[in-house]
Amino acid sequence: MKVTPTELPGVLVIDPVVHGDARGWFMETFRADVLAAHGVTAAFVQDNQSLSGRGVLRGLHYQIRQPQGKLVRVLSGRVFDVAVDLRRSSPTCGRWTGVELSAENRRQLWVPPGFGHGFLVLSETAEFFYKCTDYYAPEHERVIAWDDPEVGIAWPVAGEMTVQVSDKDRRGVAFADAELFD
Repeated sequence: MKVTPTELPGVLVIDPVVHGDARGWFMETFRADVLAAHGVTAAFVQDNQSLSGRGVLRGLHYQIRQPQGKLVRVLSGRVFDVAVDLRRSSPTCGRWTGVELSAENRRQLWVPPGFGHGFLVLSETAEFFYKCTDYYAPEHERVIAWDDPEVGIAWPVAGEMTVQVSDKDRRGVAFADAELFD
């Protein structure tokens, strides 16, 4: 596995080594020792999987208590995946990073606790998988508006794509009004 830090401290892009031949291919998708060498030592307690259509945007989600670290990847299709630093004490608070994850590039993103997370489906459908370091706790979930101008995410909305968000995400708050981590 090749692990590359992003411009946001703690957020990592993980590219697997794929071994293939005429029979198909094999890759490791998780290695605790490799992630630990890059500072990721949390145990994973919950796996989630979703299927979404083109233009579906999920996020920007986080849990203010029981914060979740997420190791995310795409099993089929393509998404633009985003992490936003929500740690008030961080010099990069309010900044975002984004990367395309796809079944083809097999790339993963580590989104540590203290970050908001969201993704936009770029393909006709995308199956999204993530390992979490804490359990889902809806009473602690918060949502920042995906299109908040202060955060300024450059979502790759192109052509005839219509962004579709849930009612919960439509009610996301402005970054300036969001409950942040210390």
